[in-house]
Amino acid sequence: MGSYIETNDTLQITREQGFPKELNYEKHKVVPYTAEEFKDRIFEFKDKPNIRIYHRPPVRNFLVENIDGKWLYWGLVHILEIHHDYIKNTTSGKYKIIYINTPEEMQHAHNIIDRNEETRYIE
Repeated sequence: MGSYIETNDTLQITREQGFPKELNYEKHKVVPYTAEEFKDRIFEFKDKPNIRIYHRPPVRNFLVENIDGKWLYWGLVHILEIHHDYIKNTTSGKYKIIYINTPEEMQHAHNIIDRNEETRYIE
C-alpha cells in the first residue's frame, strides 16, 4: 500500500483559506508593509487540499496569495503547526510572517521563483 503526501516550500492560499486580510497589494504599493508590523502575530490557514508537509523553522516557506488562480508572492513565513484531516484530505495550520517583499521584489519574484505564465499575477 502507498500514500500520497505533497512536500511544499510554498504556502499558497486564498483569503478564504487564511491569507491575511490585512495585506492589500494596492495599499502595499503606496505604503509598503514590513514584517515588523506582524512580528507578534500568528495566522491560521485551513482546508488546503491534499495532505501536505512544509519546511520546519528556521527554514522559510514562501507566502503566496492565490487570487483567482494567479499567484502573488508576498514574502516568507515559518510554518508553526500543521493539522492533517485524513477524512477531508486537507491540511490546516498556523504560520508567522518573517519577511514581506517590497513592491519591487514582488514584481520580480514570479520570474525568479516560479516562471509559470498561467499563475502570473503581476504582468
